[in-house]
Amino acid sequence: MTNGQRLSKKSLDGAKELKSLGSKRTAYQYTEPSKDGLETFPNPHPANSYEVVLATNEFTSLCPKTGQPDFASIEIRYIPNQRCVETKSLKLYLFAFRQYGAFMEDLTNKILNDLVSVLHPREITITGSFASRGGITLNVTTKWSELDD
Repeated sequence: MTNGQRLSKKSLDGAKELKSLGSKRTAYQYTEPSKDGLETFPNPHPANSYEVVLATNEFTSLCPKTGQPDFASIEIRYIPNQRCVETKSLKLYLFAFRQYGAFMEDLTNKILNDLVSVLHPREITITGSFASRGGITLNVTTKWSELDD
C-alpha cells in the first residue's frame, strides 16, 4: 500500500475467505455454469439499504437447438442483505455460459436463481438484453424479493 491508503478491518476480514480474487492461477470453465464457483463476502454495511449494479456486455451462450452463439448484455441489480458477490467469481461464473446451450429466458432465470441461493439478497433483478437474431431482439427481466418469499 502506498502512503495514505488504508484498508478497513471489515474489508480485510471479508477478503480472507475469497479464493479467486488475487489468485495467480485462474481456472476458466466454459461448459457448465455452477453457483458453486460464486464467492461472497460479508456486507460491510448490512444495516444500510443500498443497491449494487453489475453489468457486462460480453455475455455469450449457445442456442440449444442450433448451437449458434447468443450474445447479450447482462445487468445485475441487487440490494445486499448479509452477503455481497465478489466480482471476479461472478465474471468466471458468467464465462461458464460460453459453451452452455439454453434458451435466453432460462439463462436469465438461472443467473437469478443461482445468485439468490448464494446471496440471499433483500431483492435482486437480472436483465438479459440479447443481440438481434433474425431481426428480433429479446430482453428478459426477472426479479426476486425477500418480501415475495
